Amino acid sequence: METVKDVFNNFRQRLAAVYNAQETEALTLAAVAEVTQLGKASIKAFPERELSSEALARLDEIASELQTGKPLQYILGKAEFYGLTFNVNPAVLIPRPETEELVEWVIESVNSRQLAVYSKELSLLDIGTGSGCIAISLKKNLTAADVSAMDISADALQTARSNAMVNAVDVSFIEADVLSAKPDAAKYDIIVSNPPYVTSVDKQQMHTNVTDFEPHTALFVSDEEPLLFYRAIADYALLSLKKPGMLFFEINENYGNETVEMLAEKGYKNIELRKDMSGKDRMVKALL
Repeated sequence: METVKDVFNNFRQRLAAVYNAQETEALTLAAVAEVTQLGKASIKAFPERELSSEALARLDEIASELQTGKPLQYILGKAEFYGLTFNVNPAVLIPRPETEELVEWVIESVNSRQLAVYSKELSLLDIGTGSGCIAISLKKNLTAADVSAMDISADALQTARSNAMVNAVDVSFIEADVLSAKPDAAKYDIIVSNPPYVTSVDKQQMHTNVTDFEPHTALFVSDEEPLLFYRAIADYALLSLKKPGMLFFEINENYGNETVEMLAEKGYKNIELRKDMSGKDRMVKALL
């Protein structure tokens, strides 16, 4: 019978061409934890633990899929985000830790009464919701707020609706393209978005498990118009936000200053550019 240690050695050999040693270690730990339902600390503490034939067979399947570059989250069909579990599939982006920081900033801004409204009076829109991770996490933590989420993809919205049910929250979903959507007249207190922002230059530096598997419409913009969605959403928000209202973006680290300048030109005030956990320009907040 094979042990946990054997599985780690096996994964290390099979994934060497796809992932570095640190990534392989993390993926193996996550896979073993999911299949065995053991805690990660326990897995590390008892490497000689023997695994069942069923667990070994499933881990072999996972390793085979990982060798193709397919993300573990898509293999397992789920991802963790802001303390919640989300269904994920190739129709939606895999939630990232940096986006958790954006969610935290929104919640922090609401709780500090920066809008001078109570959460029970709050109306919020997430544009380009994908899996629904931003909207659902905000609703889970701002329970009395009225939360809506927009996406152009019907498949993404189907996934987001399933995630709202899984996490037991009420979110209104809207199928629309923000590039052509008609704004709602002064309806929202907050608009938040993590829109497509990856350019071809950025793409060259990305892992193939992103570029080959995650939805391109949710990732990429042309080099000629890197702020295409930011401009469109900023214009949409000019008409859709109440005053005072807040606009939050996750951004391309290479266009932080340009995003701030664009928002200022459109009349937004108190614009703040914030770095993520890696020290990269990643988020913007602006007041209307």
